Amino acid sequence: MRVGYVRVSSVDQNTVRQLDGIAVERTFTDTASGKDTARPRLDEMLAFVRDGDTVLVHSMDRLARNLDDLRRIVRTLTGKGVRVEFVKENLTFTGEDSPMATLLLSVMGAFAEFERALILERQREGIAAAKQRGVYTGRKPALTPEQARELCERAAAGERKSVLATEFGISRETVYSYLRAENTAGVTG
Repeated sequence: MRVGYVRVSSVDQNTVRQLDGIAVERTFTDTASGKDTARPRLDEMLAFVRDGDTVLVHSMDRLARNLDDLRRIVRTLTGKGVRVEFVKENLTFTGEDSPMATLLLSVMGAFAEFERALILERQREGIAAAKQRGVYTGRKPALTPEQARELCERAAAGERKSVLATEFGISRETVYSYLRAENTAGVTG
Protein backbone atom coordinates (compact mmCIF):
# COMPACT_ATOMS: atom_id res chain seq x y z
CA MET A 1 0.00 0.00 0.00
CA ARG A 2 1.19 3.52 -0.80
CA VAL A 3 0.67 5.75 2.22
CA GLY A 4 1.16 9.52 2.29
CA TYR A 5 2.22 11.57 5.29
CA VAL A 6 1.57 15.32 5.23
CA ARG A 7 2.39 17.85 7.94
CA VAL A 8 1.64 21.55 8.08
CA SER A 9 2.39 23.88 10.98
CA SER A 10 -0.89 25.79 10.95
CA VAL A 11 -4.48 25.25 9.88
CA ASP A 12 -4.31 27.88 7.12
CA GLN A 13 -1.40 26.19 5.33
CA ASN A 14 -2.18 24.23 2.17
CA THR A 15 -1.74 20.46 2.47
CA VAL A 16 -2.67 19.70 -1.14
CA ARG A 17 0.62 20.77 -2.75
CA GLN A 18 2.76 18.42 -0.66
CA LEU A 19 1.82 15.20 -2.45
CA ASP A 20 0.09 16.77 -5.46
CA GLY A 21 0.02 14.38 -8.41
CA ILE A 22 1.38 11.44 -6.40
CA ALA A 23 -0.90 8.43 -6.14
CA VAL A 24 -1.45 7.27 -2.55
CA GLU A 25 -4.13 4.99 -1.17
CA ARG A 26 -4.26 6.58 2.28
CA THR A 27 -3.01 9.89 3.64
CA PHE A 28 -2.29 10.87 7.23
CA THR A 29 -2.25 14.64 7.80
CA ASP A 30 -0.99 16.42 10.92
CA THR A 31 -1.38 20.09 11.74
CA ALA A 32 1.47 20.47 14.20
CA SER A 33 4.98 21.77 14.50
CA GLY A 34 7.69 19.50 13.16
CA LYS A 35 9.69 19.98 16.33
CA ASP A 36 7.11 17.86 18.16
CA THR A 37 7.19 14.12 17.59
CA ALA A 38 3.96 13.67 19.54
CA ARG A 39 1.73 14.03 16.49
CA PRO A 40 -1.50 12.00 16.41
CA ARG A 41 -1.57 11.22 12.65
CA LEU A 42 2.15 10.33 12.66
CA ASP A 43 1.49 7.85 15.46
CA GLU A 44 -1.53 6.48 13.55
CA MET A 45 0.55 6.13 10.38
CA LEU A 46 3.37 4.36 12.24
CA ALA A 47 0.83 1.88 13.69
CA PHE A 48 -0.99 1.47 10.36
CA VAL A 49 1.84 0.63 7.92
CA ARG A 50 2.91 -2.96 7.34
CA ASP A 51 5.78 -4.84 5.71
CA GLY A 52 5.83 -4.04 2.00
CA ASP A 53 4.10 -0.64 2.30
CA THR A 54 5.64 2.61 1.02
CA VAL A 55 5.40 5.87 2.94
CA LEU A 56 5.67 8.98 0.78
CA VAL A 57 6.58 12.32 2.35
CA HIS A 58 7.01 15.61 0.48
CA SER A 59 10.33 16.39 2.18
CA MET A 60 12.38 15.41 5.20
CA ASP A 61 11.43 18.52 7.15
CA ARG A 62 7.76 17.48 6.90
CA LEU A 63 8.58 14.26 8.78
CA ALA A 64 10.91 15.75 11.41
CA ARG A 65 12.77 18.96 12.12
CA ASN A 66 15.76 17.48 13.90
CA LEU A 67 18.19 14.82 12.84
CA ASP A 68 17.68 12.46 15.78
CA ASP A 69 13.91 12.33 15.29
CA LEU A 70 14.25 11.95 11.52
CA ARG A 71 16.64 9.01 11.81
CA ARG A 72 14.55 7.38 14.54
CA ILE A 73 11.31 7.62 12.52
CA VAL A 74 12.97 6.35 9.33
CA ARG A 75 14.58 3.47 11.28
CA THR A 76 11.21 2.61 12.87
CA LEU A 77 9.55 2.47 9.46
CA THR A 78 12.31 0.57 7.65
CA GLY A 79 12.56 -1.81 10.63
CA LYS A 80 8.95 -2.80 9.90
CA GLY A 81 9.84 -3.49 6.25
CA VAL A 82 8.34 -0.17 5.10
CA ARG A 83 9.96 1.79 2.30
CA VAL A 84 10.29 5.56 2.91
CA GLU A 85 10.39 7.98 -0.04
CA PHE A 86 11.13 11.69 0.24
CA VAL A 87 9.76 13.29 -2.93
CA LYS A 88 11.57 16.66 -2.88
CA GLU A 89 14.97 15.16 -2.08
CA ASN A 90 14.36 12.19 -4.41
CA LEU A 91 15.64 9.80 -1.73
CA THR A 92 14.36 6.35 -0.80
CA PHE A 93 15.19 4.31 2.29
CA THR A 94 14.49 0.62 2.68
CA GLY A 95 16.51 -0.50 5.68
CA GLU A 96 19.07 -2.11 3.39
CA ASP A 97 20.56 1.24 2.59
CA SER A 98 24.05 1.88 1.31
CA PRO A 99 26.49 3.95 3.33
CA MET A 100 25.84 6.76 0.83
CA ALA A 101 22.08 6.68 1.53
CA THR A 102 22.74 6.78 5.28
CA LEU A 103 25.10 9.72 4.79
CA LEU A 104 22.52 11.57 2.66
CA LEU A 105 19.82 11.05 5.30
CA SER A 106 22.15 12.45 7.96
CA VAL A 107 23.35 15.40 5.88
CA MET A 108 19.91 16.37 4.56
CA GLY A 109 18.38 15.94 8.03
CA ALA A 110 21.12 18.11 9.53
CA PHE A 111 20.36 20.82 6.95
CA ALA A 112 16.65 20.72 7.89
CA GLU A 113 17.58 21.10 11.57
CA PHE A 114 20.01 23.94 10.77
CA GLU A 115 17.38 25.71 8.66
CA ARG A 116 14.89 25.51 11.55
CA ALA A 117 17.48 27.02 13.93
CA LEU A 118 18.15 29.87 11.48
CA ILE A 119 14.44 30.61 11.16
CA LEU A 120 14.07 30.81 14.95
CA GLU A 121 17.15 33.03 15.23
CA ARG A 122 15.85 35.41 12.54
CA GLN A 123 12.47 35.48 14.26
CA ARG A 124 14.04 36.40 17.62
CA GLU A 125 16.18 39.09 15.95
CA GLY A 126 13.14 40.50 14.13
CA ILE A 127 11.09 40.68 17.33
CA ALA A 128 13.99 42.37 19.18
CA ALA A 129 14.38 44.95 16.40
CA ALA A 130 10.62 45.60 16.31
CA LYS A 131 10.59 46.07 20.10
CA GLN A 132 13.41 48.62 19.81
CA ARG A 133 11.40 50.53 17.18
CA GLY A 134 8.34 50.31 19.44
CA VAL A 135 6.22 48.49 16.87
CA TYR A 136 6.10 45.09 18.60
CA THR A 137 3.85 45.00 21.61
CA GLY A 138 3.55 41.25 21.98
CA ARG A 139 0.43 39.20 22.32
CA LYS A 140 -2.89 40.95 23.02
CA PRO A 141 -4.01 40.36 26.63
CA ALA A 142 -6.68 37.68 27.02
CA LEU A 143 -8.68 39.81 29.45
CA THR A 144 -9.50 43.48 29.75
CA PRO A 145 -8.14 45.24 32.87
CA GLU A 146 -11.66 45.11 34.38
CA GLN A 147 -11.95 41.36 33.71
CA ALA A 148 -8.47 40.77 35.16
CA ARG A 149 -9.40 42.69 38.32
CA GLU A 150 -12.66 40.69 38.67
CA LEU A 151 -10.78 37.43 38.12
CA CYS A 152 -8.25 38.26 40.84
CA GLU A 153 -10.95 39.37 43.30
CA ARG A 154 -12.99 36.21 42.76
CA ALA A 155 -9.89 34.00 43.07
CA ALA A 156 -8.98 35.79 46.31
CA ALA A 157 -12.52 35.13 47.56
CA GLY A 158 -11.86 31.41 47.11
CA GLU A 159 -13.50 30.56 43.79
CA ARG A 160 -11.96 27.58 42.03
CA LYS A 161 -9.43 28.46 39.33
CA SER A 162 -10.84 25.87 36.92
CA VAL A 163 -14.34 27.40 37.23
CA LEU A 164 -12.91 30.88 36.65
CA ALA A 165 -10.92 29.68 33.64
CA THR A 166 -14.04 28.19 32.04
CA GLU A 167 -16.17 31.23 32.79
CA PHE A 168 -13.60 33.70 31.40
CA GLY A 169 -12.78 31.46 28.42
CA ILE A 170 -9.08 31.13 29.26
CA SER A 171 -6.80 28.30 30.35
CA ARG A 172 -6.01 27.62 34.01
CA GLU A 173 -2.39 28.56 33.28
CA THR A 174 -3.61 31.98 32.05
CA VAL A 175 -5.59 32.36 35.30
CA TYR A 176 -2.41 31.68 37.27
CA SER A 177 -0.46 34.14 35.08
CA TYR A 178 -2.96 36.90 35.93
CA LEU A 179 -2.79 35.99 39.63
CA ARG A 180 1.04 36.06 39.58
CA ALA A 181 0.98 39.42 37.80
CA GLU A 182 -1.47 40.76 40.41
CA ASN A 183 0.72 39.48 43.28
CA THR A 184 3.82 41.02 41.68
CA ALA A 185 2.00 44.32 41.11
CA GLY A 186 0.65 44.25 44.68
CA VAL A 187 4.11 43.61 46.13
CA THR A 188 5.87 46.26 44.04
CA GLY A 189 2.98 48.75 43.80
